[in-house]
Amino acid sequence: MKLLLIPDKFKGSLTASEVIESIRRGVHAVFPEAMVHSVQASDGGDGFLDTILANISCDVVKIDSVDPLQRDIKAEYLYNPKNNSAYIELANASGLTLLKDTEKDVMQTSTFGTGLQVKDALLKGATSVYLGLGGSATNDVGLGIAEALGYYFLDSDGNQLTPNGSNLSKINSIHKSSNSISLKGISFFAINDVDNPLYGLEGAAHTYAKQKGASSKEVEELDFGMQDFANLVQLQTKKDAAMLPGSGAAGGTAYGLKIFCDADFISGIDFVLRISKVEGLFKQNDFDYIITGEGKIDSQTLHGKLIKGVADLGNRYDVPVVALCGQLDLDKKEIQKFENLTVLEIQDTSKPLDYNMENAGSLIEKSIDSFLRK
Repeated sequence: MKLLLIPDKFKGSLTASEVIESIRRGVHAVFPEAMVHSVQASDGGDGFLDTILANISCDVVKIDSVDPLQRDIKAEYLYNPKNNSAYIELANASGLTLLKDTEKDVMQTSTFGTGLQVKDALLKGATSVYLGLGGSATNDVGLGIAEALGYYFLDSDGNQLTPNGSNLSKINSIHKSSNSISLKGISFFAINDVDNPLYGLEGAAHTYAKQKGASSKEVEELDFGMQDFANLVQLQTKKDAAMLPGSGAAGGTAYGLKIFCDADFISGIDFVLRISKVEGLFKQNDFDYIITGEGKIDSQTLHGKLIKGVADLGNRYDVPVVALCGQLDLDKKEIQKFENLTVLEIQDTSKPLDYNMENAGSLIEKSIDSFLRK
């Protein structure tokens, strides 16, 4: 038996590499001689830098930055001096994991800390910047990053505004300082696995803001704010990217990167598969299964997340895909939209959530063992 493992992390329980090891143990309990190939994957969110390091030789750069609430922190990114490429994980300076539950305030959080990382990379000579989007605590449309690169935003009275979610509708004009960093000749890539637009019922605010601390009223305010800002951008710059699939990623950061940095959007799973040279594995092996997984499979899984990318890979090579999850929030009809896919929910429904999260590794092993013995 030959298997290819491409799981994401189980957020709050296991890293992607730990998920791989749990699956491997479950497989070898049934088929000790099974050949198991693995790819450490990320959809562009938490673990993005680990995925890069697993596949590309880079220097780890640690700088002074700020967290989503502008508190001083140290933040890391990766730099490849051979081709002057920087790899930045948005969550490292602008992520939810940097905040306590009581500190989540998507109206006030900013991507400025990530912008400081981008600025540092450019000053080091980076000509290509890859930003893994995901796990953000923000809904500032990437204005924090833009501010770090030299942009500033004024209200109707000429007062400079702090670039955050609460001020989106107040912005009356966009400016660039004379000493801003030149972006000429720099290639930016926004890496994520969602296809949400900037605003609307499937946009950034309605889809993600509540998990970042927004009330129902604030979700509406943020959505209107993003519409207002997109209209201003269109009037002032003639650029229109609000409905571009993926613009809503990371609280609209993908949109900001497109507008201010002319970033290209890259699917996180496609990016990982490319740098890990997965296509070559299929030329050398006839796999019986591809096994993937993430903490929760829900409606967002249908919007381009890692599991959908792996399912598409399975369809391309006619290999059945098994997707593990801690929690399944899709009905059978929605699952059937994925061809050639089997979903295994690993949780023990007789036990509380804490138990399932603490024992995710053994639950994965048990699920794989049970599946392969059928």
